[in-house]
Amino acid sequence: MACMSSKAGTIVRFDSAVSVVGATTMVRLMDEASRGLPSRGQVSVRGTLNGHEFETVVEPDGLRGHWIRIPPELQEAADLEVGDRASVTVEVTPEWPEPELPPDLRAALEAAPKAVQESWSDITPMARWEWVRWVNATANPATRERRVEVSISKLDSGKRRPCCFDLSACTDPSVSKSGKLVSEK
Repeated sequence: MACMSSKAGTIVRFDSAVSVVGATTMVRLMDEASRGLPSRGQVSVRGTLNGHEFETVVEPDGLRGHWIRIPPELQEAADLEVGDRASVTVEVTPEWPEPELPPDLRAALEAAPKAVQESWSDITPMARWEWVRWVNATANPATRERRVEVSISKLDSGKRRPCCFDLSACTDPSVSKSGKLVSEK
């Protein structure tokens, strides 16, 4: 594992086994690689997986480490199967990609007053990632519905980020339990 640091521009190189948790294919960063990143939370990166370029946000595992989701098209391009070792290089980027909005949050934002839509456009992509993570961090439909409503209400009142939520927790309920990434199958 190699690490060159200066926050944005930090480069981390590591090898890791491709694993699956639930239906999600991923690589976990080794402890040393994870420590080379500037945050215990999400980190925007661009990099290569077996020489194939990608841009994403590295996810926290809730255990002071990180993991990277491997979408099917990248897994196929890199010719990787579960259990294979992958060579990964990531560079921390100051620009965050836009998050994919879940349909319920997208619909609520589209139906919201113009001031809310302007607030959403005015916040940074990093802040938008936090709102999306907070909404997605529950598998309970009633809680999720309430979080979408609260998101719109808070944006309407000028809040730029969700409150009271652990940014270093693993918030994807399909791969986590109690804020921690579960072991692969």
